[in-house]
Amino acid sequence: MKLIIKIIKFEINNTLRSKWLIIYSAFFLLLGFLLFNFEEETSKAALSLMNIVLFVIPLVSIVFGTVYVYNSINYIQMVLCQPIDRRSLYLGLFFGNSIPLAFGFFIGTALGILLNGFELTNIKPIIILIGVGVILTFIFTAIAMWIALRFNDKARGLGVSIIIWLFLAVIYDGIVLFLIYFFREYPIENFMIALSLINPVDLGRIFFILEFDISALMGYTGALFQKFFGSTFGSLVSVGTLLLWIIIPVFFGLKSFSKKDF
Repeated sequence: MKLIIKIIKFEINNTLRSKWLIIYSAFFLLLGFLLFNFEEETSKAALSLMNIVLFVIPLVSIVFGTVYVYNSINYIQMVLCQPIDRRSLYLGLFFGNSIPLAFGFFIGTALGILLNGFELTNIKPIIILIGVGVILTFIFTAIAMWIALRFNDKARGLGVSIIIWLFLAVIYDGIVLFLIYFFREYPIENFMIALSLINPVDLGRIFFILEFDISALMGYTGALFQKFFGSTFGSLVSVGTLLLWIIIPVFFGLKSFSKKDF
């Protein structure tokens, strides 16, 4: 455990010296400041920010995580020559890259909102917003590292990463809408809940939508989402599913890392 913490500290210090992290944080700071400054209603500003978060964070996390692994092959080879087990190194690399990304998003968003004199009475939607962003950072960083370890070619690995992001963030919603329209005469509501559970981006969106009771605009399906995800059992299932979205890619990434011949 001490070895993992040392690697994490080294990776965090290395990442914090990069200008891109400052730009990343500044982007959310400026975005949060502008949205909450020009929009009188907090709920509308938070909803607009969430829509951007659901696209930007998965994209940045999966691209950066993929590129980092490919650019760090020589460094990984050098470290593996030392008496360090691969499990500790992999976990150190994962947390050392995901934590600065999550921290940059958190600091930038929080400062941007606080600069507008945000009232503490409306803090719940902001907590959900930041929580979803942080979880998505860990999820897509884990996916990125797994992909990079599965494909030796950098162009192919980066292409697969972008396709996965495109599918989960954009195409998936189109498929769901098509299924709802095509099977509108059939009772597929439970099936739609299952589809939402297997997409972390959709889960984050549903959590936020339910907070503002916008689900009423979605008709019977929205009411069903409210009934399931609004219950204690539904919330536990959702949180557990999001954790699995982190654990499973990390597990398979570690498995690939342990077998990979560097």
